Amino acid sequence: MNFEFRAIYWRDMVKFFRYKSMLFSSLIQPVMWLAFFGLAMSDNFDQLTSLIPPVEGVRNVSYLSYMGAGIIAMDVLFSSLFGGTSLMFDKKFSLLRETLASPVPRVHIILGVGLSGVTKAFIQTAMIIGFGKLIGMDFFTGYTLAETLFAMAGIFLLVGIFTLGFLFLSGSIAITIENPEGMQSILTLLSMPLFFVSSALYPVDAFPSFLKFLSMFNPLTLLANGIRYFALGDNFSVIGNHYIYTATDIGVSFLGLLFFALSMLAISLWRFNKVDV
Repeated sequence: MNFEFRAIYWRDMVKFFRYKSMLFSSLIQPVMWLAFFGLAMSDNFDQLTSLIPPVEGVRNVSYLSYMGAGIIAMDVLFSSLFGGTSLMFDKKFSLLRETLASPVPRVHIILGVGLSGVTKAFIQTAMIIGFGKLIGMDFFTGYTLAETLFAMAGIFLLVGIFTLGFLFLSGSIAITIENPEGMQSILTLLSMPLFFVSSALYPVDAFPSFLKFLSMFNPLTLLANGIRYFALGDNFSVIGNHYIYTATDIGVSFLGLLFFALSMLAISLWRFNKVDV
């Protein structure tokens, strides 16, 4: 088996660690979201819901813990969506032409970029979980060591599939659009509805029917629900809402994200085979 994608992967990782401003912002920004927005909103919601009688026999978790899963989903969404911009600049400065002219199969270029994005997403996810535990998130409360390791594996698996899907999408856009400003506009246009029509920061139960329907197929909702299942359990309540997740629910989330990632891979392969730089 050929492993040419390792060169693409290693190049992206060297860039990530060498550019200190990029490394610092990508690691600190989600922590700041959790520390400032998370703690402030958690205190407000917890005060408002303290008067609601708890569901008997159901563990009540803080809004910070609920939102922590959403912060992970939000962070990997934005990092993976904008991860394809490296291809845009490679194309702009003719580096992509040299890569495409090399013996490296084009699928390996896509895989190299995708796997580097997954590695970055794993680092950011671990940072958020570690910092969240320090400030009081209820992740893995009552879990044994084996259960915690299994839950972590489940979270990273979902994060990896989700990240690949959006990196493939971002890469397809990057080699199609001719200027960075146009790409940034498209990515912003995509990210806003994905983020707000999801369960990342708040329950979708009170959404209008058509928004609730759209949120069911939103990859961000599938990821956030999967993270909450693994990190908080299959039966808990938060801000007055009772959540029960079944194995079927998580299977749907996994298959939905897998279908999304494979679809985006097919589109990116088609675009890379058509591109002429």
